Amino acid sequence: MELLDKEQAVRQEIFNYFGYVEGWRVLPLDDARAYFWVLEDKVVRFAESPESLEDKGDGDYYKNEIYTNRHLPKWVYEGADYTMIVVDTHTDGNQLLQIFDNAKKVGA
Repeated sequence: MELLDKEQAVRQEIFNYFGYVEGWRVLPLDDARAYFWVLEDKVVRFAESPESLEDKGDGDYYKNEIYTNRHLPKWVYEGADYTMIVVDTHTDGNQLLQIFDNAKKVGA
Protein backbone atom coordinates (compact mmCIF):
# COMPACT_ATOMS: atom_id res chain seq x y z
CA MET A 1 0.00 0.00 0.00
CA GLU A 2 1.57 3.23 -1.20
CA LEU A 3 -0.04 5.45 1.46
CA LEU A 4 1.40 3.36 4.27
CA ASP A 5 4.83 3.39 2.62
CA LYS A 6 4.67 7.20 2.41
CA GLU A 7 3.58 7.51 6.04
CA GLN A 8 6.45 5.33 7.23
CA ALA A 9 8.97 7.23 5.08
CA VAL A 10 7.84 10.62 6.44
CA ARG A 11 7.93 9.30 10.01
CA GLN A 12 11.51 8.12 9.43
CA GLU A 13 12.47 11.55 8.01
CA ILE A 14 11.16 13.18 11.19
CA PHE A 15 13.17 10.75 13.32
CA ASN A 16 16.29 11.41 11.23
CA TYR A 17 15.89 15.17 11.77
CA PHE A 18 15.95 14.69 15.55
CA GLY A 19 18.41 11.78 15.65
CA TYR A 20 15.74 9.63 17.28
CA VAL A 21 15.91 5.86 17.00
CA GLU A 22 12.65 4.11 17.69
CA GLY A 23 13.05 1.41 20.31
CA TRP A 24 10.79 -1.21 21.76
CA ARG A 25 7.87 1.25 21.98
CA VAL A 26 6.17 2.90 19.04
CA LEU A 27 4.99 6.29 20.26
CA PRO A 28 2.67 8.59 18.33
CA LEU A 29 3.78 12.01 17.16
CA ASP A 30 2.00 15.04 18.62
CA ASP A 31 2.23 18.36 16.79
CA ALA A 32 2.61 21.04 19.48
CA ARG A 33 4.22 23.66 17.22
CA ALA A 34 1.37 26.11 17.82
CA TYR A 35 2.21 26.39 21.54
CA PHE A 36 4.67 28.51 23.47
CA TRP A 37 6.65 26.24 25.75
CA VAL A 38 9.20 25.99 28.52
CA LEU A 39 11.26 23.08 29.83
CA GLU A 40 11.50 22.77 33.58
CA ASP A 41 13.15 20.11 35.70
CA LYS A 42 11.18 17.05 34.57
CA VAL A 43 8.23 18.66 32.79
CA VAL A 44 7.36 20.65 29.71
CA ARG A 45 4.71 23.36 30.16
CA PHE A 46 2.98 24.79 27.10
CA ALA A 47 0.26 27.32 26.37
CA GLU A 48 -1.35 29.41 23.65
CA SER A 49 0.47 32.56 24.78
CA PRO A 50 3.78 33.25 26.54
CA GLU A 51 1.92 35.22 29.22
CA SER A 52 0.02 32.08 30.22
CA LEU A 53 3.34 30.46 31.16
CA GLU A 54 4.45 33.29 33.48
CA ASP A 55 2.22 32.45 36.44
CA LYS A 56 2.78 28.81 37.37
CA GLY A 57 -0.21 28.90 39.71
CA ASP A 58 -2.64 30.32 37.15
CA GLY A 59 -3.36 26.98 35.51
CA ASP A 60 -3.86 28.49 32.04
CA TYR A 61 -1.35 26.07 30.50
CA TYR A 62 -0.79 22.38 29.90
CA LYS A 63 1.93 20.32 31.53
CA ASN A 64 3.43 16.95 30.58
CA GLU A 65 6.04 14.99 32.47
CA ILE A 66 9.15 14.04 30.52
CA TYR A 67 8.91 10.29 29.97
CA THR A 68 12.26 8.82 30.94
CA ASN A 69 12.14 5.45 29.22
CA ARG A 70 15.28 3.49 30.05
CA HIS A 71 15.48 2.16 26.49
CA LEU A 72 16.15 5.62 25.05
CA PRO A 73 19.54 7.37 25.28
CA LYS A 74 17.83 10.73 25.90
CA TRP A 75 14.33 12.18 26.17
CA VAL A 76 14.72 15.68 24.73
CA TYR A 77 15.82 15.89 21.08
CA GLU A 78 16.78 19.41 20.04
CA GLY A 79 16.98 20.24 16.35
CA ALA A 80 17.87 23.54 14.74
CA ASP A 81 14.26 24.68 14.44
CA TYR A 82 12.21 22.17 16.44
CA THR A 83 12.49 20.13 19.63
CA MET A 84 10.93 16.72 20.17
CA ILE A 85 10.26 15.65 23.77
CA VAL A 86 9.21 12.20 24.92
CA VAL A 87 6.31 12.94 27.28
CA ASP A 88 3.88 11.13 29.54
CA THR A 89 0.50 12.86 29.69
CA HIS A 90 -0.67 10.81 32.70
CA THR A 91 -4.00 10.59 30.89
CA ASP A 92 -5.28 7.24 29.64
CA GLY A 93 -1.74 5.81 29.54
CA ASN A 94 -0.65 8.13 26.73
CA GLN A 95 3.03 8.69 26.04
CA LEU A 96 3.88 10.82 23.01
CA LEU A 97 6.67 12.30 20.94
CA GLN A 98 5.66 15.94 21.30
CA ILE A 99 7.17 18.37 18.78
CA PHE A 100 7.60 22.08 19.63
CA ASP A 101 8.79 25.08 17.61
CA ASN A 102 12.08 26.45 18.98
CA ALA A 103 11.01 29.99 18.01
CA LYS A 104 8.26 29.71 20.64
CA LYS A 105 10.48 28.52 23.49
CA VAL A 106 10.18 30.75 26.55
CA GLY A 107 13.03 31.12 29.09
CA ALA A 108 12.66 29.07 32.28
